[in-house]
Amino acid sequence: MPETRHDPLLEIADDLYALPLADFTPARDALAKEHKADKELAAAVRGLRKASVAAWVVNLLVRRDPDQVDQVLAVGVALRDAQDNLDAAQLKEFTKQRRQLTASVTTTARRMAREEGVKTTQTVADQVEATLTAAMLEPDAAKAVRSGLLVTAISATGLGDLDLGGAVAVPEALGFSATARPAAPPDPARRPQLHVVPDPDADKKARAAADARVAEARAALGEAEKEHRSTRRAVEKLRARTLQLQAEIDELRARMAELEAEVEEVDDELDEAQALQEEAQEAVDAATDEVDAARAARERL
Repeated sequence: MPETRHDPLLEIADDLYALPLADFTPARDALAKEHKADKELAAAVRGLRKASVAAWVVNLLVRRDPDQVDQVLAVGVALRDAQDNLDAAQLKEFTKQRRQLTASVTTTARRMAREEGVKTTQTVADQVEATLTAAMLEPDAAKAVRSGLLVTAISATGLGDLDLGGAVAVPEALGFSATARPAAPPDPARRPQLHVVPDPDADKKARAAADARVAEARAALGEAEKEHRSTRRAVEKLRARTLQLQAEIDELRARMAELEAEVEEVDDELDEAQALQEEAQEAVDAATDEVDAARAARERL
């Protein structure tokens, strides 16, 4: 249930971030002019940032299907409780459920975006899923998601190191709940009559579409190659570290072998020294007995 809205900026933001992505900027600028009598509010409206595609998809999901979002957040609360109580069985089950749920909800969100005419790439989908995961791991991230006022995607480790300073449209968004806005059912009466009309520019449009597809594929290739280079550097770094550690292990093993040999030598010397000590003790005892006998003889004289 959305909370009662008293802050005019939050009310304006709630409406703005519910708009199609392409409509945001002109609507924001128009609202800033509309409220120009209140300079502070107009400046605040003008400062609202356009959401990234991933943030817009999450905001759309929150408004289209708040119940499903609440389910995601409820599982997150249960997961955090399991972590706090160190219940390994529950933790394992909730972690599995979290991954399944975020993947499923991300698929739903992508479908909603597609229905709004926005195609989401796999990169955007990953950001959406990361944001949902963050909402399950961090209470403040959950509040940010539920606000429906995200401007960027969120990622979290669950270690309490999350910074939401630039993730929401306004700081007051945390604790605010977006107004549910279910998709309007299609109106058959308003459905346009479709007629097949030859398009004289069909070939030109097809070439443009093909060029756009090539450009998109090249961009995806560039991202993939960049990621590959990054992962390759990470692998090379880890391999070098492995070789370094193995060399240290070999050095320690060699040193251990030297020390073990030295221990054996010292043990042999110790045995010899103990034998000599026993012989010396016997000589001391014999000399002591001789001294005692000599003293006794002298005393008799």
